[in-house]
Amino acid sequence: MIDFSFAVYYALLGIGVGFLAGLVGVGGGGLTVPAFTMLFTAQGLADHEVVHMALGTSMAAMIFTTFSSMRTHYTKGNVNSVLAVKMTVGVMIGTFIATSIAAKINGVILALFFSLFMLYITYKMFRPKGDKPNKSPHSTTGNIFIGALIGSLSTLVSVSGAGMLVPYLMKQNLNVKQAVGTSAAIGFPLAATGTLGYLINGWQNSSSEQLTLGYIYLPAFALFAVTSYISAPLGVACSTRLPAKHLKKILGVLCLLLSIKMLTYVLSNSPL
Repeated sequence: MIDFSFAVYYALLGIGVGFLAGLVGVGGGGLTVPAFTMLFTAQGLADHEVVHMALGTSMAAMIFTTFSSMRTHYTKGNVNSVLAVKMTVGVMIGTFIATSIAAKINGVILALFFSLFMLYITYKMFRPKGDKPNKSPHSTTGNIFIGALIGSLSTLVSVSGAGMLVPYLMKQNLNVKQAVGTSAAIGFPLAATGTLGYLINGWQNSSSEQLTLGYIYLPAFALFAVTSYISAPLGVACSTRLPAKHLKKILGVLCLLLSIKMLTYVLSNSPL
């Protein structure tokens, strides 16, 4: 059984991240991975594989939010289905390969990679937008290759990939709404494939006593998924009333600080 206090923490984390995801349109992996890492360590869970568990649980929790986002954008006609299918092929290949690689990497190295990735995302948030449409959009092979690359990187840090997908899709001459909608449509299979990969590659870590299935901690996954699914629409409703553009930059800095905190936390608890 999970301690009641930790159950409350996971539920509150889901409420907060779900609300922010709906408010500023991010998947929340930058917040959940560091939070799960520290909570799992405090709970005495997974020992040296705590970062793997945080990545797998975060990826699994994204299934519900990405599905909801995909469905919403599809009903609004914001999804370029042809491009979504092409990129999804690559994303699923890259995602599954990445989970196999992640299972063999030391947790400290994963934490360092995560922190560096968050540094890059924060930089991109503050960088002036200067992207222009591509006069020569990529072919099917190019879309699959880029999809595999984005899928791999997204899986190693457990994010939906929107921060990389949206700029790329705009380079393929999609407008902002189509780019966001198509990115959302790709995010769901990315999360589903990543979850399957972390489940299979971490199967030896499954424990009925600790309530783990592969690299997924079931209580945290269930509590976070339910509460974030409920709170995300509240964030969407408030998005027109609050300065989401500025909040997104603040959130980027917060993710960076949390990732650095996670790295120092892992270094102090898990020797190389």
